[in-house]
Amino acid sequence: MIYDVAIVGGGPAGLSAALFLARCRRRVVVFDHDRPRNYAAHRVNSFLGLEGMSPAELRAAGRRQIVQYGAELIDSEVTGVRLCPAEFTRFEVAVGQGTLIESRKLLLATGVRDTLPVVENLPECYGTTVHHCPYCDGWEHREKRLVALGNADDAAGLALALRTWSTQVTACSNGDKLSAADSQRLAHNGIAVRREALVRLEHREGRVSAITFSAGPPLACDAIFFSDSQAQRSPLPAMLGCNFDSKGLIRTGDKQGTGIDGLFLAGDADGDVQFAIVAAAEGAIAATAINRELQEEDCQLRDDAHCNA
Repeated sequence: MIYDVAIVGGGPAGLSAALFLARCRRRVVVFDHDRPRNYAAHRVNSFLGLEGMSPAELRAAGRRQIVQYGAELIDSEVTGVRLCPAEFTRFEVAVGQGTLIESRKLLLATGVRDTLPVVENLPECYGTTVHHCPYCDGWEHREKRLVALGNADDAAGLALALRTWSTQVTACSNGDKLSAADSQRLAHNGIAVRREALVRLEHREGRVSAITFSAGPPLACDAIFFSDSQAQRSPLPAMLGCNFDSKGLIRTGDKQGTGIDGLFLAGDADGDVQFAIVAAAEGAIAATAINRELQEEDCQLRDDAHCNA
């Protein structure tokens, strides 16, 4: 059987697209390796109507809903994908130990992987009091002692942004030297600066209480927000020839298209605003574009059949 659409990634983007497409009576298959980006998060925040739901609950609800409309779920990692030129674009998806599945369209919702700062005990606090997104987790730490962690430019910009949530903010540049302009701007906004390299987080059950540096006194704090690098979670976009920007994010065009016939992308991998609700919206946008292409192809097939009759 050839599926109408294969979707790689079972997060908000992939599941949202699958729901729309299944309700369009499309043959849809979703591949999910169950290693989401927000594995450490306790809540999905700023998602209208679903505020505070856990990421696991959101994914479980989405999986139940798409199956209800006939979509298939395969809990396995896609190991390869190939474009197969045909009358209409088809993709050949390799799963597990060489199983091949064909689809007319392909949606990549593979996301990105965050690189955590290398600091002792930081992974144990990730998702509880160490976060990468103040929009997602700033409210929970409002008016607490917050730390902005990153290289010089990133630490300064993040610290200024964190003033929205607290007046007690410290910029930590982890051994990097801030510019005179950044130092002055931070001072004008009441933001302290620590330039020493971080060594260890003091915490209890993931709740950070202080930072130990390579020199100087410890810094008491209640939460840390970091700005660090990201990487594509999957090699599939590169395999298919997607265009990347200077930050390693994938360029998308109108309706989440990639510029490659039949290939679409939704979610964090394209570097747009990286919220769960935005990923779900991008999945819906991609789904409508995919369905429209399928409708046009179906009409062409019926026209050809009629002419050849």
